[in-house]
Amino acid sequence: MALNSTARRQAHRSAWKWVALTGLSALAVFSIALPLAAHYAQPILRERVTETLSARFHARVELPVFQVSVTHGLQIYGAELKIFGNFDPNSHQPGIQPVIAVQEFRFHAGILNLLHTPMRIHRVYLRGLELNIPPRGERDIDLHVKKIRNKIYVDEFVCEDAQLIINTARPDKLPLEFDIRQLTMRQIAPGEALRFDATLINPKPVGEIQSSGFFGPWQPDEPRDTPVKGGYSFTHADLGTIRGIGGILSSKGQYEGTLGGIVVDGKTETPDFQIASSGHSVPLTTEFHAKVDGTSGDTYLDPVNATILQSHLVAHGSIVRVKDPNGHRVLLNVQVKPARIEDLLKLGVRTSPPVMSGAAELTTRFDLSPGPADLTDRLRLDGKFRIIDAHFSNEQIQNKVDALSLRSEGKPKKANAADPPNVLSDMKGVFSLRNGLLSFSQLLFDVPGATVKLAGEYSLDGNQFDFHGKARMKAKLSQMTTGWKSVFLKPVDPFFSKHGAGTELPVKITGTRSAPHFGLDFGHKDENVRSKMEGPGQ
Repeated sequence: MALNSTARRQAHRSAWKWVALTGLSALAVFSIALPLAAHYAQPILRERVTETLSARFHARVELPVFQVSVTHGLQIYGAELKIFGNFDPNSHQPGIQPVIAVQEFRFHAGILNLLHTPMRIHRVYLRGLELNIPPRGERDIDLHVKKIRNKIYVDEFVCEDAQLIINTARPDKLPLEFDIRQLTMRQIAPGEALRFDATLINPKPVGEIQSSGFFGPWQPDEPRDTPVKGGYSFTHADLGTIRGIGGILSSKGQYEGTLGGIVVDGKTETPDFQIASSGHSVPLTTEFHAKVDGTSGDTYLDPVNATILQSHLVAHGSIVRVKDPNGHRVLLNVQVKPARIEDLLKLGVRTSPPVMSGAAELTTRFDLSPGPADLTDRLRLDGKFRIIDAHFSNEQIQNKVDALSLRSEGKPKKANAADPPNVLSDMKGVFSLRNGLLSFSQLLFDVPGATVKLAGEYSLDGNQFDFHGKARMKAKLSQMTTGWKSVFLKPVDPFFSKHGAGTELPVKITGTRSAPHFGLDFGHKDENVRSKMEGPGQ
């Protein structure tokens, strides 16, 4: 029994030694096989990646950093990937500017995938993707790339920190740039469009745009013709990041076209829109149709329909990216009709309540340049307006208007009454806005019995009135007063009559909204204002 026990122990030792030696041998083989597998897999995979990209984009490919690990299947890492076009946005020389650049990428696959062509990859992770679209016609289609079929097929791309840059053919225009925080693209079928979901960063107003749609198929001969289609949602955008305005904006819409020209239809809502100079919040809604022209870098608005309180406006124009100063210049032709003057004054003027109410019509050229100054200092307007049935909110001003009308009709007793009737006014004029100051070259003010023609300036903060002109009244000067004043003025009626009838007097309106001053203006000698005021038939 003792011998048998000893023999069994020796047999067990021999077996364990064999197992250990076998394990060590297998480990040794495995430790040798892994580097060998990585060594041979790396050039195979590198060739497949570069040839697939070359065939897909018809372009030269550079991939200086490419690493393969086979510890847990195939682990692939690459960096500094560049797919070249033939342009430089500054010199327009071939072979300098990559159309596509990727800071780094990685993906995983089974080792047996090496035996399949095309090799199928479930997901590729990318960081720092830059898609740099050249100006139209500046990409050489004869790049001598071999016509080969794709050797790698990817189901999904997941990217962080991507950027789309659409370069322009004009040296005075900045390229269009879209920063994309997250981007996921899924392959539908070989040669078909990619379905994408993206989160874009909008710098001004600051906010995130969620977008989903389809991209492609890629057009290697003319990348700008690559189709794109989708929808977007832009919420909680803080307009306060744009100097001079404020409010929280939300927008939704659809877009379709190519990278060189995208048509967008959308709506915006800003329940608390305000211009900083006025400090008043008003609800603003818009519907717009726009085209982004990748050739010039301009965005054309045709049209924008907006509603502010009870007022409606239609605008046509462009948003142009400029270099000096760097930013967007907005150029619009605006028609406001139907509208209420109190809505427009509440939006643009600090005084509260608005200085007047009434129906309004307005057409203007709107020019907003970029820069650090407040909106009112950067905004330029040139237009004309009409206000119908205006009533002044300031009782002192309205009382003077009432008295002017009654006296001009030869009813001075009613003008002196304790409670004269309210008179509605009509106004029209030609104006311009520069540096927060409204200038009126022609301002016509009509009330029953009188017409006042003025020229002058009015500051948007309401702190400055300076108008000068002429008032023509239906009644003679002596008919506009009572008692001994009427008798005393009869001899001078001819000196102030116009063509033997009525009265014409030089007048002025100066001061501020809270303390306006109305009076005669015999001493005013501003020939420049007078020449602007006078028109045909003066």
